[in-house]
Amino acid sequence: MRLRRLFTAAALVGASLGPSVHAQDHPQAEAQALELLKRGIGFRTVAGPGNQTPAYAAYLKQVLVAGGFAERDVEIVPMGDTAYLVARYRGTGKARGGAKPLLISGHMDVVEAKPADWTRDPFTAVIENGYVYGRGATDMKYDLSTMVATLIDLKRTGFTPGRDIVLLLSGDEETMMRTAAAQAERFADAELLLNIDGGGGRLDEAGKPLTFGVDGAEKTYADYELTFTNPGGHSSAPRKDNAIYALAHALAKIEGYAFPGQVNEITRASWSAAAAQAEPARAAMIRRFLANQSDPDALAALRAEPGLVGQTGTTCVATMVTAGHATNALPQRATANINCRIFPGTPVEEVRKTLKRAVGDPALTIRTLDSGSIASPASPLRPDVMKAVSDAVHARFPGVPVVPAMTSGASDSMWFRAKGVPSYAVSPKFMKDSDDFSHGLNERTPVSEIAPSITYYRSLLTALAR
Repeated sequence: MRLRRLFTAAALVGASLGPSVHAQDHPQAEAQALELLKRGIGFRTVAGPGNQTPAYAAYLKQVLVAGGFAERDVEIVPMGDTAYLVARYRGTGKARGGAKPLLISGHMDVVEAKPADWTRDPFTAVIENGYVYGRGATDMKYDLSTMVATLIDLKRTGFTPGRDIVLLLSGDEETMMRTAAAQAERFADAELLLNIDGGGGRLDEAGKPLTFGVDGAEKTYADYELTFTNPGGHSSAPRKDNAIYALAHALAKIEGYAFPGQVNEITRASWSAAAAQAEPARAAMIRRFLANQSDPDALAALRAEPGLVGQTGTTCVATMVTAGHATNALPQRATANINCRIFPGTPVEEVRKTLKRAVGDPALTIRTLDSGSIASPASPLRPDVMKAVSDAVHARFPGVPVVPAMTSGASDSMWFRAKGVPSYAVSPKFMKDSDDFSHGLNERTPVSEIAPSITYYRSLLTALAR
């Protein structure tokens, strides 16, 4: 369900950086992470008949217990055809500033993959030319495997956190996200959540690092059904009140409507980083937008680019139309789906009312569809999180910009943010855009990311869980 690739405005301008610093070796953890990934891809954790998410959770529990977790500290909770997993790495209870748990979030499920469409079997891990191929190789069994291997490695090497680290693996992030909602309800008293399903670094096509994003906010996903109805009749006697024409006029008005420009702490930081490195004309437009979100020229310039429009505020677009019931009859019903990505802090119902006003036709009905998403506020820019992430990233790539980002949604983080738990997506993977096939055919990730990912996770967890 979630949009895998992050947006960081700074990534649009890039950076010239030096070579990577070699990661510290953790050979046991690296070997275990690769084995976990290969085994994990083999579980068909797809919603519906034959869903193997519960079996995958059982496998992970076996690995965690064998790696030093107490049996009582690894729990699998069934929910429908799926399940979620909770694994608690117990601390001393003497954490700085209090002993509330540090949550680590990820998901075990993947989107569907049809073997007939793939070059390789999507549910059999294949290592080829330095890549691991398979459904979940990027989203997100790679990060899940490296995190589990890191936690076991921390136990192996004697690390005792000041507060509990709680690994939360949901089982339906790609569909209705009910397991994450249940987890957020259960752990609403947590102090911080790190989501390993999002964020991360971008490389240019030559392999040089451009930027690293920390997702601190996400837009709310919402679908609205627009409907016009009338009695219909024979097509040989057309009338003015045609449901299809009415819908077409309504869609044209929605197409012409522009939601107001908006910024928050996360997007302001991201835009500011972009302006600092952008070419002069673009930098000027970014700064004008930051100074005045109603500036028409700045809004027009930024919204003309698909990679930028979503960062300027709420967006809505028609995605499906259904109308009529026979080729020789006047339509009795015409409907359209409007998909919106709503800026944090804007209620879903407010957007529905805005669409209704934009159309201005009393015959139109608009209802909000159940999308499994909820509104959530942006998380504050916490200095401790940004420093811990920056330290871990710069140990590998000194000087790479670490920039807060807002995604177009949706991830499990929204459920925790809605409960007041600050949440940040912090995956360590650096990838080229040309290597990202999340949710697509022949999904792959470079095997070479395993070693630096483990080093990064060790740095991050030991910094934030003491």
